[in-house]
Order: sequence, then C-alpha cells, then structure tokens
Amino acid sequence: MTLSEHPLAPVLDAIRSMFGTVDLPGVAPGLLVADDDGWAPAARLADDLLPTLLDRAARQWRAQPHAAASLAWKAYTYWLALPAVLGFAVARRVPLLSAGDVLVRFDGKALVTIGLRASLTVAVLPGDRLAEGARSGVLVVAGEDELLAALRRSLLDQHLYPLLASMHGAVRIGRRVLLGSLASGIAHPLLRLEDAPIGRILRALEIDELIDLVPGPNGRPAVRRRTCCLAFTLPRSKVCADCCIPPSA
Repeated sequence: MTLSEHPLAPVLDAIRSMFGTVDLPGVAPGLLVADDDGWAPAARLADDLLPTLLDRAARQWRAQPHAAASLAWKAYTYWLALPAVLGFAVARRVPLLSAGDVLVRFDGKALVTIGLRASLTVAVLPGDRLAEGARSGVLVVAGEDELLAALRRSLLDQHLYPLLASMHGAVRIGRRVLLGSLASGIAHPLLRLEDAPIGRILRALEIDELIDLVPGPNGRPAVRRRTCCLAFTLPRSKVCADCCIPPSA
C-alpha cells in the first residue's frame, strides 16, 4: 500500500508534521496492523488485560494504584484518540476506534503499544474520494455533525467508557479525573494546528468543560486543566504544565 492509497494518509501527514516522524513510541508504524499475530483486541483492556496495564504503569512510575490507573489512562488515551481527532481536524476523515478494531500489545519500553486493524471502518463525508463507489471499510455520513457523532460512539461508547468503568471498579478512581486527561490529551496536539476545531470536538464528546484554553507564554493558546492526573503523588512529584494545581503548591 502506497502512502497515497493509505486511508489515513492525511493523518500520517499531520503526525509527521507535528512529530517529525510517523514512528511514534507505543504506536504501530503506519498506524495499521496487517498481521494481528501477537496483538490483542483493546476490548481486553477492560477485562483480563487490565491488571497487566495497571501493573506496568505502577512499575513504570513507581505509583500507587490510583495514580497508576490515572497515568495509564492518560498515556493510552492520548495516542488512541490522536488518529481520530487529527483525522477530523485535517481531512474530515475519521477512523472508528471501537475496542474491537483497536489492537494492543505489551512489549518493549512503551507502557502499551496501540495499532489499528487494517480492516477498521473509516467514516467520511460524501465528497471524500473514499466515498466513491461501494468500498469496504468506509462509512459515508451526511455531514460533519454526523461525523463527530460517529467519532464519539466509537471512541467513547464502544471503547473508553467500558475501560473507564473497569478502572473505576478496580481502583475507585473518579470519572472526572480520567475524562479530564482525555480532554487535555485531545487539545494539546490540536493546538499545533492552525484553527483546529478543538472546542467543537470536545463539545461533541461532552468533555469541553474539563479544560480551558488560556493565553500561553508564546502568545498562543495553552491548555489549563480543571482536573489533576495525580502525577504530583509520584515519588518524584510532578506538577504538569497544564495542571489545575498552581506550580508553587
């Protein structure tokens, strides 16, 4: 498959522009996984693989259980949401990230590595060239609101909400804390784009009240969270730049 034929080519272009490479830590090269040998459906993170995820996070950060869950969620959801929100922002082309179509594996230095099934569905608008003909793996929706609704269903209802419920049951961490990290993780990369529809995406996901966009030191907008990821509880305490806790606290 050439880059021009890749259904997520605009996403890969945006990733390369942002990070200087498409080979990101914890993400399958090129995003799509052609051979799923050694991979597991992400749905298992809400089931039998959750203890593995939380244990790896606890060891990586030397964190207590609630902080390990928070930081694992923060890392996982940042890379998971990136292809979908970039797809909407730069091309109105959204990979549908249901837990059955996202693959994970535990190897190497990354907390968890994420890949997308090559057969996953990509939602597009009628004018997209992928909408031409009856292509397998393409969902054509009527407009941008429907595209955002498809993003929400796949990312939240069919993936992250079940994982959130399992994490809450395992360590009793609050829903607001976790969704605050999701909102922050979506906003940060989008701020690297010109005129990205950050507010529109966050409103569609109903998490827009969990962050504020404030003037940054370089005159550009910056993220200020209304929740805390609990990094300050680590043995080497850290207050993130976007945290609701004042740096001097």
